[in-house]
Amino acid sequence: MRRLVTALAALSLLLPAQTAIAHADGTTRTYTTSDEVIANQERGFYHHEETHYRSDGTGYVPLDLATLRNFRTQEHITQILRMFYLEKFAKQDVIDKHYLDLMQADFDTARAAGVKLIVRFAYALPGDGWPPPTPYGDAPVSRVVKQIRQLTPILRANSDMIAVVQSGFVGLWGEGYYTDYFSNPADPSQVSDQNWADRKAVVDALLQALPKDRMVQVRTPYMKQRMYGVPTGTAGGLTADQAYDGSAVARIGQHNDCFLASDDDFGTYLSDPIELDKQFVAQDTNYVPEGGETCGVDAPRSEWPSAAAEMARLHFSFLNIEYHPDVLASWGSNIEIAKQKLGYRFALTRSTVSQSGGNVHVDLQVRNDGWAAPYNPRQVQLVFQSSKHTFKYNVPADPRRWGAGTLTSLNWSVKAPPVPGRYKVLLNVADPKLQSQAKLPGSGETYNAVYAVRFANNGTWQPATGYNDLQQTVTIG
Repeated sequence: MRRLVTALAALSLLLPAQTAIAHADGTTRTYTTSDEVIANQERGFYHHEETHYRSDGTGYVPLDLATLRNFRTQEHITQILRMFYLEKFAKQDVIDKHYLDLMQADFDTARAAGVKLIVRFAYALPGDGWPPPTPYGDAPVSRVVKQIRQLTPILRANSDMIAVVQSGFVGLWGEGYYTDYFSNPADPSQVSDQNWADRKAVVDALLQALPKDRMVQVRTPYMKQRMYGVPTGTAGGLTADQAYDGSAVARIGQHNDCFLASDDDFGTYLSDPIELDKQFVAQDTNYVPEGGETCGVDAPRSEWPSAAAEMARLHFSFLNIEYHPDVLASWGSNIEIAKQKLGYRFALTRSTVSQSGGNVHVDLQVRNDGWAAPYNPRQVQLVFQSSKHTFKYNVPADPRRWGAGTLTSLNWSVKAPPVPGRYKVLLNVADPKLQSQAKLPGSGETYNAVYAVRFANNGTWQPATGYNDLQQTVTIG
């Protein structure tokens, strides 16, 4: 017996890192994982890119193709927060066509660069001094809603380039606090019932402007709770049954733009105790996006051990790479872990492929090593690829439900390829709006290769197609 154990141990040293074992029920393969930072979409760090439009029509700085492309190819950053400031339109109802044309050019640039936009609109930045002087410079609810209607065609036409839209519009930076119309300007903490109704009208207009598969983020959890009548605590967060049902609450997440700055993140959390709001966010963000930026050192809470634990608990999908620099610097080399774990990080663990009755059966296990799940839809396909032919089959799966820290078992049976040959078996987790094998303008990359999900495994990625190679084959006679 001792000799048998010794022989098996020696044999295990000779097996490759990814192994295949043939048996009567098919071939089973296991996979090793990679620590590489992967440029997957709608997750990770982002860059802040703002532009303005003053009363004389100046201030608009278009997005730069080379800069955006370098973000993705050199830094593995696939998204920017695009802040569209609307200074000129705070005092007029109609948005200039020229401004809309500039916006469309930005979306076209992002599409060519292979990145997506976190979109926010705002009317005003603070004046000199603190607290900011009044008037703040935003617009009344009637004007905001009219302008959202004018923005609707461009938002819908470019929803393929939108990761999420932040509610914006209200107050300085579009963060909803210092505002002329949506609270008491002299005391922004005083928000009347009518103010809350007006705030809800803005969010409702945005939800209506976007396709139902795109979400909105509000600045604090209380905004969602107050406007849509849900309690704080775990009981107020979305359930699995509510998730993705198209309702307003199922389409509203949060962005925390003072993450780690104080016990309550400078008013982000308003419950007593604060823990209730964190429980709410922890539950809600199983199914809606959480992201934001740090805004000041508050050791030890802003240091890595606390920050990592909170990003994991609250399912952070994205974070500003530029701000606050002192907080990010305090994380040291752990910033690489954040680059890996923000959002989703899928890894294959095992697959079994077999054939019977003219069908191919695939059993697959996928682990999510990230801090969150995807929050936008994905199309999952089995792909059979020979030297001459490629056949794709849509299979039932929703990666939005492959939760952080979970192992998901998937079982599919599809018709065998109709043409005889030897086929590789691959997995495509595609952006349903961008799964074309057409080339990006000025690039040799295909849309699917740039916008599909790359799994965090060694030796499985097909960069030319955007498919993940299961390293399994089937022979069709």
